[in-house]
Amino acid sequence: MGQKVLVVGSGAREHTIAHTLLKGASVDDVYVAPGNPGMVADGIHVIQLSESNHAALVDFAVQNDIDWVFVGPEVPLIEGLVDDFAASNIPAFGPDKQAAQIEGSKTFAKELMQRHGVPTAAYATFSDFDKAKEYVEAKGAPIVIKADGLAAGKGVTVAMTEEDAIRALEEIFLDHRFGAAGASVVIEEFLEGQEFSLMSFVRGKEFWTMPISQDHKRAYDGDKGPNTGGMGAYSPVPQIAQSVIDEAIDKIVRPVTAAMVDEGTPFNGILYAGLIATADGPKVIEFNARFGDPETEVVLPKLTSDLGAGIWALLTGGTPEFTWDDQRATLGVVLASDGYPTNVIKGAHIPAFTIDDPDTHIYYAGVTTTGEQGDQLIANSGRVLLVETTADTLQAAQDKVYAIIDAVETPGLFYRHDIGAKALK
Repeated sequence: MGQKVLVVGSGAREHTIAHTLLKGASVDDVYVAPGNPGMVADGIHVIQLSESNHAALVDFAVQNDIDWVFVGPEVPLIEGLVDDFAASNIPAFGPDKQAAQIEGSKTFAKELMQRHGVPTAAYATFSDFDKAKEYVEAKGAPIVIKADGLAAGKGVTVAMTEEDAIRALEEIFLDHRFGAAGASVVIEEFLEGQEFSLMSFVRGKEFWTMPISQDHKRAYDGDKGPNTGGMGAYSPVPQIAQSVIDEAIDKIVRPVTAAMVDEGTPFNGILYAGLIATADGPKVIEFNARFGDPETEVVLPKLTSDLGAGIWALLTGGTPEFTWDDQRATLGVVLASDGYPTNVIKGAHIPAFTIDDPDTHIYYAGVTTTGEQGDQLIANSGRVLLVETTADTLQAAQDKVYAIIDAVETPGLFYRHDIGAKALK
Protein backbone atom coordinates (compact mmCIF):
# COMPACT_ATOMS: atom_id res chain seq x y z
CA MET A 1 0.00 0.00 0.00
CA GLY A 2 1.20 3.46 -0.88
CA GLN A 3 1.17 6.33 1.56
CA LYS A 4 -1.47 8.98 2.22
CA VAL A 5 -0.06 12.50 2.16
CA LEU A 6 -1.55 15.87 3.09
CA VAL A 7 -0.24 18.93 1.23
CA VAL A 8 -1.05 22.27 2.83
CA GLY A 9 -1.63 25.20 0.46
CA SER A 10 -3.82 26.22 -2.44
CA GLY A 11 -1.72 27.43 -5.35
CA ALA A 12 -0.02 26.17 -8.49
CA ARG A 13 3.02 25.27 -6.39
CA GLU A 14 0.93 22.91 -4.26
CA HIS A 15 -0.82 21.57 -7.38
CA THR A 16 2.62 20.71 -8.80
CA ILE A 17 3.81 19.09 -5.55
CA ALA A 18 0.64 16.97 -5.29
CA HIS A 19 0.73 15.99 -8.97
CA THR A 20 4.41 14.99 -8.68
CA LEU A 21 3.77 12.95 -5.54
CA LEU A 22 1.03 11.00 -7.31
CA LYS A 23 3.40 10.13 -10.17
CA GLY A 24 5.57 8.09 -7.77
CA ALA A 25 4.78 4.57 -6.61
CA SER A 26 5.24 5.40 -2.92
CA VAL A 27 2.14 7.63 -2.64
CA ASP A 28 -1.42 6.48 -3.36
CA ASP A 29 -3.51 9.40 -2.12
CA VAL A 30 -2.83 13.12 -1.86
CA TYR A 31 -5.11 15.51 -0.02
CA VAL A 32 -4.60 19.25 -0.46
CA ALA A 33 -5.96 21.75 2.05
CA PRO A 34 -7.50 24.07 1.04
CA GLY A 35 -6.42 23.32 -2.54
CA ASN A 36 -8.45 24.60 -5.48
CA PRO A 37 -10.98 23.01 -7.87
CA GLY A 38 -8.50 22.97 -10.75
CA MET A 39 -6.55 20.22 -8.98
CA VAL A 40 -9.40 17.70 -8.95
CA ALA A 41 -8.90 16.59 -12.57
CA ASP A 42 -5.49 15.20 -11.56
CA GLY A 43 -7.00 12.84 -8.99
CA ILE A 44 -6.09 15.09 -6.06
CA HIS A 45 -8.50 15.21 -3.09
CA VAL A 46 -9.31 18.83 -2.21
CA ILE A 47 -10.16 19.43 1.46
CA GLN A 48 -11.93 22.62 2.53
CA LEU A 49 -9.66 23.48 5.46
CA SER A 50 -7.84 26.77 5.82
CA GLU A 51 -4.05 26.64 5.95
CA SER A 52 -4.26 28.95 9.00
CA ASN A 53 -6.48 26.56 11.00
CA HIS A 54 -3.68 24.47 12.49
CA ALA A 55 -5.91 22.54 14.90
CA ALA A 56 -8.26 21.43 12.13
CA LEU A 57 -5.36 20.37 9.87
CA VAL A 58 -3.76 18.33 12.64
CA ASP A 59 -7.13 16.78 13.48
CA PHE A 60 -7.72 15.87 9.82
CA ALA A 61 -4.31 14.21 9.60
CA VAL A 62 -4.96 12.17 12.77
CA GLN A 63 -8.51 11.14 11.80
CA ASN A 64 -7.53 10.13 8.25
CA ASP A 65 -4.32 8.22 9.03
CA ILE A 66 -2.17 10.63 7.03
CA ASP A 67 1.38 9.25 6.85
CA TRP A 68 3.11 12.60 6.48
CA VAL A 69 2.47 16.23 5.57
CA PHE A 70 4.06 18.67 3.13
CA VAL A 71 3.59 22.33 4.12
CA GLY A 72 3.76 24.45 0.96
CA PRO A 73 3.37 28.18 1.72
CA GLU A 74 5.47 30.47 3.88
CA VAL A 75 2.77 31.82 6.23
CA PRO A 76 1.83 28.52 7.93
CA LEU A 77 5.54 27.63 8.17
CA ILE A 78 6.35 30.92 9.87
CA GLU A 79 3.32 30.49 12.13
CA GLY A 80 4.65 27.13 13.35
CA LEU A 81 2.44 24.59 11.57
CA VAL A 82 5.29 22.06 11.37
CA ASP A 83 5.76 22.40 15.16
CA ASP A 84 2.05 21.72 15.67
CA PHE A 85 2.16 18.54 13.58
CA ALA A 86 5.28 17.42 15.45
CA ALA A 87 3.46 17.88 18.76
CA SER A 88 0.93 15.28 17.52
CA ASN A 89 3.67 12.94 16.23
CA ILE A 90 2.78 13.53 12.58
CA PRO A 91 5.85 13.84 10.34
CA ALA A 92 5.73 17.13 8.45
CA PHE A 93 8.25 18.23 5.82
CA GLY A 94 9.19 21.87 6.24
CA PRO A 95 11.13 24.08 8.65
CA ASP A 96 9.89 24.69 12.18
CA LYS A 97 8.95 28.19 13.33
CA GLN A 98 12.50 29.06 14.41
CA ALA A 99 14.15 28.01 11.15
CA ALA A 100 11.42 29.62 9.00
CA GLN A 101 12.68 33.02 10.18
CA ILE A 102 15.17 32.83 7.33
CA GLU A 103 12.22 33.92 5.20
CA GLY A 104 10.03 35.56 7.83
CA SER A 105 12.60 38.20 8.73
CA LYS A 106 14.94 39.70 6.16
CA THR A 107 16.99 41.09 9.06
CA PHE A 108 17.41 37.57 10.55
CA ALA A 109 18.64 36.31 7.17
CA LYS A 110 21.01 39.24 6.58
CA GLU A 111 22.54 39.01 10.05
CA LEU A 112 23.03 35.25 9.67
CA MET A 113 24.83 35.82 6.35
CA GLN A 114 26.94 38.61 7.82
CA ARG A 115 28.05 36.45 10.75
CA HIS A 116 29.11 33.63 8.45
CA GLY A 117 30.62 35.53 5.53
CA VAL A 118 27.96 34.52 3.01
CA PRO A 119 28.05 36.85 -0.02
CA THR A 120 25.05 39.18 -0.20
CA ALA A 121 24.28 42.84 -0.91
CA ALA A 122 25.46 45.45 1.60
CA TYR A 123 22.47 46.59 3.64
CA ALA A 124 21.04 48.64 6.49
CA THR A 125 17.84 48.16 8.51
CA PHE A 126 15.48 50.96 9.57
CA SER A 127 12.25 51.25 11.53
CA ASP A 128 11.97 55.02 11.07
CA PHE A 129 10.88 56.74 7.85
CA ASP A 130 13.04 59.85 8.23
CA LYS A 131 16.23 57.89 8.94
CA ALA A 132 15.53 55.52 6.03
CA LYS A 133 14.95 58.52 3.73
CA GLU A 134 18.23 60.12 4.84
CA TYR A 135 20.07 56.88 4.08
CA VAL A 136 18.57 56.70 0.58
CA GLU A 137 19.51 60.32 -0.08
CA ALA A 138 23.06 59.64 1.09
CA LYS A 139 23.48 56.44 -0.95
CA GLY A 140 21.61 57.47 -4.11
CA ALA A 141 19.99 55.18 -6.67
CA PRO A 142 19.66 52.51 -7.96
CA ILE A 143 18.86 50.99 -4.57
CA VAL A 144 16.61 48.20 -3.27
CA ILE A 145 13.88 48.69 -0.65
CA LYS A 146 12.42 45.61 1.11
CA ALA A 147 9.67 45.36 3.71
CA ASP A 148 11.28 43.28 6.47
CA GLY A 149 8.42 40.80 6.93
CA LEU A 150 6.25 38.75 4.60
CA ALA A 151 4.60 40.61 1.71
CA ALA A 152 3.77 37.77 -0.71
CA GLY A 153 6.67 38.66 -3.01
CA LYS A 154 5.40 42.20 -3.49
CA GLY A 155 7.31 44.00 -0.71
CA VAL A 156 10.44 44.61 -2.79
CA THR A 157 11.10 47.71 -4.87
CA VAL A 158 14.12 47.94 -7.15
CA ALA A 159 14.26 51.73 -7.27
CA MET A 160 16.14 53.16 -10.25
CA THR A 161 15.69 56.75 -8.96
CA GLU A 162 15.77 58.31 -5.48
CA GLU A 163 12.17 59.43 -6.01
CA ASP A 164 11.06 55.82 -6.56
CA ALA A 165 12.95 54.72 -3.43
CA ILE A 166 11.35 57.41 -1.26
CA ARG A 167 7.92 56.58 -2.68
CA ALA A 168 8.49 52.93 -1.71
CA LEU A 169 9.43 54.02 1.82
CA GLU A 170 6.27 56.14 2.00
CA GLU A 171 4.15 53.16 0.96
CA ILE A 172 5.72 51.01 3.68
CA PHE A 173 5.97 53.47 6.58
CA LEU A 174 3.29 56.10 5.93
CA ASP A 175 0.62 54.25 3.92
CA HIS A 176 1.21 50.96 5.84
CA ARG A 177 0.72 49.05 2.60
CA PHE A 178 2.24 45.88 4.04
CA GLY A 179 0.90 46.21 7.58
CA ALA A 180 3.09 44.64 10.23
CA ALA A 181 5.47 43.31 7.54
CA GLY A 182 6.50 46.94 6.97
CA ALA A 183 7.30 47.85 10.58
CA SER A 184 10.91 47.93 9.45
CA VAL A 185 12.72 47.93 6.12
CA VAL A 186 15.95 46.53 4.79
CA ILE A 187 17.67 48.81 2.28
CA GLU A 188 20.22 47.08 0.07
CA GLU A 189 22.76 47.98 -2.55
CA PHE A 190 21.62 47.30 -6.11
CA LEU A 191 23.39 44.29 -7.63
CA GLU A 192 23.98 43.87 -11.37
CA GLY A 193 23.69 40.47 -12.99
CA GLN A 194 21.37 37.63 -13.98
CA GLU A 195 19.17 36.24 -11.24
CA PHE A 196 18.60 32.54 -10.69
CA SER A 197 16.86 30.31 -8.17
CA LEU A 198 18.66 27.41 -6.48
CA MET A 199 16.41 25.19 -4.37
CA SER A 200 17.55 22.34 -2.14
CA PHE A 201 16.05 19.54 -0.09
CA VAL A 202 17.63 20.09 3.33
CA ARG A 203 18.02 18.00 6.46
CA GLY A 204 20.22 19.85 8.90
CA LYS A 205 23.71 20.03 7.39
CA GLU A 206 22.83 17.64 4.55
CA PHE A 207 21.30 18.95 1.35
CA TRP A 208 20.38 17.82 -2.15
CA THR A 209 20.25 20.59 -4.74
CA MET A 210 17.75 20.81 -7.59
CA PRO A 211 18.32 22.12 -11.14
CA ILE A 212 18.40 25.92 -11.20
CA SER A 213 15.66 28.01 -12.77
CA GLN A 214 14.98 31.66 -13.55
CA ASP A 215 11.82 33.47 -12.51
CA HIS A 216 10.36 36.59 -14.16
CA LYS A 217 9.22 38.94 -11.38
CA ARG A 218 7.99 42.00 -13.27
CA ALA A 219 4.39 42.03 -14.47
CA TYR A 220 4.93 42.95 -18.11
CA ASP A 221 7.10 42.10 -21.11
CA GLY A 222 10.65 43.40 -21.07
CA ASP A 223 10.75 43.36 -17.25
CA LYS A 224 8.45 46.36 -17.03
CA GLY A 225 5.81 47.12 -14.41
CA PRO A 226 5.57 46.28 -10.71
CA ASN A 227 7.13 43.29 -8.95
CA THR A 228 4.82 40.29 -8.67
CA GLY A 229 5.00 36.86 -7.10
CA GLY A 230 6.35 35.67 -10.48
CA MET A 231 4.98 35.60 -14.04
CA GLY A 232 6.79 32.54 -15.37
CA ALA A 233 9.99 30.54 -15.17
CA TYR A 234 12.23 28.16 -17.07
CA SER A 235 15.00 25.63 -16.53
CA PRO A 236 17.86 25.17 -17.28
CA VAL A 237 19.40 28.66 -17.27
CA PRO A 238 22.18 28.28 -19.84
CA GLN A 239 23.62 31.75 -19.27
CA ILE A 240 24.56 30.75 -15.69
CA ALA A 241 27.75 28.66 -15.87
CA GLN A 242 28.05 25.44 -13.87
CA SER A 243 31.06 26.99 -12.11
CA VAL A 244 28.77 29.73 -10.76
CA ILE A 245 26.29 27.12 -9.49
CA ASP A 246 29.12 25.17 -7.85
CA GLU A 247 30.38 28.35 -6.16
CA ALA A 248 26.86 29.12 -4.93
CA ILE A 249 26.57 25.65 -3.39
CA ASP A 250 30.00 25.94 -1.78
CA LYS A 251 29.81 29.54 -0.50
CA ILE A 252 26.09 29.94 0.15
CA VAL A 253 24.03 26.76 0.59
CA ARG A 254 26.62 24.75 2.53
CA PRO A 255 27.64 27.48 5.03
CA VAL A 256 24.06 28.66 5.61
CA THR A 257 22.66 25.19 6.35
CA ALA A 258 25.64 24.48 8.63
CA ALA A 259 25.27 27.85 10.39
CA MET A 260 21.61 27.21 11.15
CA VAL A 261 22.46 23.89 12.80
CA ASP A 262 25.37 25.42 14.73
CA GLU A 263 23.21 28.30 15.96
CA GLY A 264 20.43 26.05 17.21
CA THR A 265 17.88 26.66 14.43
CA PRO A 266 18.47 23.65 12.15
CA PHE A 267 16.66 23.85 8.83
CA ASN A 268 14.65 20.92 7.49
CA GLY A 269 12.60 21.28 4.33
CA ILE A 270 13.03 23.18 1.08
CA LEU A 271 15.56 26.00 1.20
CA TYR A 272 15.15 28.44 -1.68
CA ALA A 273 18.14 30.63 -2.47
CA GLY A 274 17.31 33.58 -4.72
CA LEU A 275 20.71 34.43 -6.18
CA ILE A 276 22.34 36.84 -8.59
CA ALA A 277 25.43 36.14 -10.66
CA THR A 278 27.50 39.30 -10.21
CA ALA A 279 30.96 40.13 -11.54
CA ASP A 280 32.21 39.16 -8.04
CA GLY A 281 30.47 35.78 -8.06
CA PRO A 282 27.02 34.67 -6.89
CA LYS A 283 25.37 36.66 -4.10
CA VAL A 284 22.16 36.13 -2.13
CA ILE A 285 19.14 38.32 -2.88
CA GLU A 286 16.83 36.43 -0.53
CA PHE A 287 16.13 33.11 1.12
CA ASN A 288 12.75 31.44 1.23
CA ALA A 289 11.80 28.61 3.57
CA ARG A 290 9.83 26.72 0.90
CA PHE A 291 9.53 25.94 -2.80
CA GLY A 292 9.48 29.01 -5.03
CA ASP A 293 6.42 29.74 -7.10
CA PRO A 294 6.52 29.59 -10.17
CA GLU A 295 9.93 27.86 -10.06
CA THR A 296 8.42 24.66 -8.61
CA GLU A 297 6.23 24.30 -11.70
CA VAL A 298 9.28 24.05 -13.98
CA VAL A 299 11.70 22.24 -11.63
CA LEU A 300 9.58 19.34 -10.35
CA PRO A 301 8.61 18.22 -13.90
CA LYS A 302 12.34 17.48 -14.35
CA LEU A 303 12.35 15.00 -11.43
CA THR A 304 12.81 11.41 -12.64
CA SER A 305 12.76 9.75 -9.20
CA ASP A 306 9.89 9.25 -6.72
CA LEU A 307 9.33 12.53 -4.83
CA GLY A 308 7.37 10.91 -2.01
CA ALA A 309 10.02 8.24 -1.45
CA GLY A 310 12.73 10.90 -1.33
CA ILE A 311 10.90 13.04 1.22
CA TRP A 312 9.94 10.04 3.34
CA ALA A 313 13.65 9.11 3.48
CA LEU A 314 14.46 12.65 4.62
CA LEU A 315 11.79 12.48 7.31
CA THR A 316 12.89 9.09 8.64
CA GLY A 317 16.68 9.41 8.62
CA GLY A 318 17.16 7.44 5.41
CA THR A 319 19.22 8.35 2.36
CA PRO A 320 17.01 9.99 -0.27
CA GLU A 321 17.44 9.60 -3.99
CA PHE A 322 16.64 12.54 -6.24
CA THR A 323 17.40 12.20 -9.96
CA TRP A 324 16.72 14.77 -12.66
CA ASP A 325 16.24 15.03 -16.42
CA ASP A 326 19.24 17.18 -17.36
CA GLN A 327 18.75 16.80 -21.11
CA ARG A 328 15.46 18.59 -21.69
CA ALA A 329 14.11 22.06 -20.91
CA THR A 330 11.00 23.17 -19.07
CA LEU A 331 9.16 26.48 -19.37
CA GLY A 332 6.03 27.80 -17.69
CA VAL A 333 3.91 30.91 -18.25
CA VAL A 334 1.53 32.40 -15.67
CA LEU A 335 -1.89 33.74 -16.62
CA ALA A 336 -2.91 36.45 -14.15
CA SER A 337 -6.07 38.48 -13.57
CA ASP A 338 -6.15 41.95 -15.09
CA GLY A 339 -4.86 44.53 -12.62
CA TYR A 340 -2.48 42.11 -10.85
CA PRO A 341 -0.60 42.78 -8.58
CA THR A 342 -2.12 46.09 -7.43
CA ASN A 343 -5.86 46.08 -8.30
CA VAL A 344 -6.85 42.52 -9.08
CA ILE A 345 -10.07 42.21 -11.11
CA LYS A 346 -11.52 38.78 -10.31
CA GLY A 347 -14.13 36.77 -12.18
CA ALA A 348 -12.52 36.02 -15.56
CA HIS A 349 -13.65 32.72 -17.09
CA ILE A 350 -10.83 30.23 -17.50
CA PRO A 351 -10.54 29.14 -21.13
CA ALA A 352 -10.66 25.48 -22.11
CA PHE A 353 -7.15 24.69 -23.30
CA THR A 354 -6.59 21.95 -25.85
CA ILE A 355 -3.67 19.86 -24.65
CA ASP A 356 -2.90 16.40 -26.03
CA ASP A 357 0.75 16.31 -25.02
CA PRO A 358 1.90 14.28 -21.97
CA ASP A 359 4.79 16.72 -21.50
CA THR A 360 2.45 19.71 -21.02
CA HIS A 361 0.44 20.44 -17.90
CA ILE A 362 -1.72 23.18 -16.41
CA TYR A 363 -1.19 23.96 -12.75
CA TYR A 364 -4.04 25.94 -11.19
CA ALA A 365 -3.69 28.63 -8.54
CA GLY A 366 -6.37 31.28 -7.98
CA VAL A 367 -9.51 29.58 -9.29
CA THR A 368 -12.97 28.76 -8.04
CA THR A 369 -16.05 27.26 -9.72
CA THR A 370 -19.34 28.66 -10.89
CA GLY A 371 -22.19 27.65 -13.23
CA GLU A 372 -25.18 25.41 -12.66
CA GLN A 373 -23.03 22.28 -12.58
CA GLY A 374 -20.20 24.07 -10.77
CA ASP A 375 -17.97 23.09 -13.66
CA GLN A 376 -16.86 26.49 -14.96
CA LEU A 377 -13.54 27.61 -13.50
CA ILE A 378 -13.26 31.34 -12.84
CA ALA A 379 -10.41 33.48 -11.56
CA ASN A 380 -10.60 34.51 -7.92
CA SER A 381 -7.08 35.76 -7.27
CA GLY A 382 -4.10 37.48 -8.89
CA ARG A 383 -2.18 34.58 -10.36
CA VAL A 384 -4.68 32.17 -11.89
CA LEU A 385 -2.80 29.30 -13.54
CA LEU A 386 0.48 28.31 -15.15
CA VAL A 387 0.95 26.39 -18.40
CA GLU A 388 4.15 24.29 -18.29
CA THR A 389 5.79 22.17 -20.92
CA THR A 390 8.90 20.06 -21.35
CA ALA A 391 10.73 19.94 -24.69
CA ASP A 392 14.16 19.12 -26.11
CA THR A 393 15.26 22.77 -26.08
CA LEU A 394 14.18 25.99 -24.38
CA GLN A 395 13.20 27.42 -27.75
CA ALA A 396 10.96 24.42 -28.46
CA ALA A 397 9.42 24.66 -24.97
CA GLN A 398 8.75 28.38 -25.41
CA ASP A 399 7.21 27.84 -28.86
CA LYS A 400 5.00 25.03 -27.54
CA VAL A 401 3.68 26.93 -24.50
CA TYR A 402 2.84 30.08 -26.43
CA ALA A 403 1.17 28.09 -29.22
CA ILE A 404 -1.19 26.68 -26.56
CA ILE A 405 -1.92 29.99 -24.80
CA ASP A 406 -2.12 32.16 -27.90
CA ALA A 407 -4.71 29.77 -29.40
CA VAL A 408 -7.36 30.67 -26.80
CA GLU A 409 -9.21 33.86 -25.94
CA THR A 410 -8.26 35.13 -22.47
CA PRO A 411 -10.52 38.12 -21.65
CA GLY A 412 -9.85 39.40 -18.14
CA LEU A 413 -6.46 37.68 -18.01
CA PHE A 414 -2.97 38.71 -19.13
CA TYR A 415 0.41 37.04 -19.48
CA ARG A 416 3.96 37.87 -20.46
CA HIS A 417 5.02 36.94 -23.98
CA ASP A 418 8.77 36.77 -23.29
CA ILE A 419 9.29 34.08 -20.64
CA GLY A 420 12.68 32.52 -21.34
CA ALA A 421 13.81 35.34 -23.64
CA LYS A 422 16.94 36.11 -21.60
CA ALA A 423 18.23 32.61 -22.34
CA LEU A 424 17.34 32.78 -26.03
CA LYS A 425 18.97 36.08 -27.02
